Formats: sequence, C-alpha cells, structure tokens
Amino acid sequence: MNCPYCKNDDLKVIDSRSDTNSVRRRRECTACAKRFTTYERIENYHLMVSKQDGRREDFNRSKLINGLTKACAKRPISMADIERIVNEIENEFTKTATIEISSTKLGEVVMAKLKELDRVAYIRWASVYRDFQDVESFQEVVSDLLQS
Repeated sequence: MNCPYCKNDDLKVIDSRSDTNSVRRRRECTACAKRFTTYERIENYHLMVSKQDGRREDFNRSKLINGLTKACAKRPISMADIERIVNEIENEFTKTATIEISSTKLGEVVMAKLKELDRVAYIRWASVYRDFQDVESFQEVVSDLLQS
C-alpha cells in the first residue's frame, strides 16, 4: 500500500478497530507524516443484484453508499451511520447465504433502515426508489410515515 499523498510505501498503523465485517485502520506515512484511514473487508461471497428489467449486476457497495449519501444530504447523519447501514445490509445477506437479491428487495431493506434513522432521508430515498409520478403518490408515502 502506498501513501495517497506522496506515494511512499513506508506506512505505520496508528489505530486499528474491528467492526462486524471490516477492520478500520488509521495510518500515517513516515515520509510526509500525513494520516489517512483505510477499511479492510474480506470478500468471501459474490452478491448479485437482479434488476427489474432482467439484467444482473455485481452488488456495488459504492453505488449504495452514494445513493444513501444523496438521500441523507444536509441531514444530521454521519458517514459512519451510512457505512453502518451498508454493513448491516451486507451482513444480513451474508448471514442468510444469499448470493442474489432483487433490486426491489434491496430498496425495501434500505427504506426500512432509513425509516429508523431519519424520516426525511427515508422520504428522499422513497421518492427516487418508488419513482413518484405525481404529488398524490408522494403524499401517500408521507401520510403512511406520519401514521407509523
């Protein structure tokens, strides 16, 4: 591994913390003294996502993080919360030995996680995921949320 700033390969680990399925390491470059964080995960399964149009694609953790980041924009939700949600989702499917999941099921699981975390982020995700075509559809989801 090389320093992302100066490309030196002499690094030292300052802090290391284990999570459910990853290890977070704080590293320092011995040449430029800058610090950065890395996450190490074991890739022990190959999760596929089946799309509504019949296509299949590899589960893309970054794509899910980007979508959640957009839904949580300008909300009091940290990147650690978003990472935790993605880790929980990955763990959920790993524990059940699921190798293929429908995009519909994935979207529903994300909605359930966001509903617990932040209602505004939930509505934002739902508006894209459910592809609202009119105000009534949007209002229906908001009404359901207010009743729960």
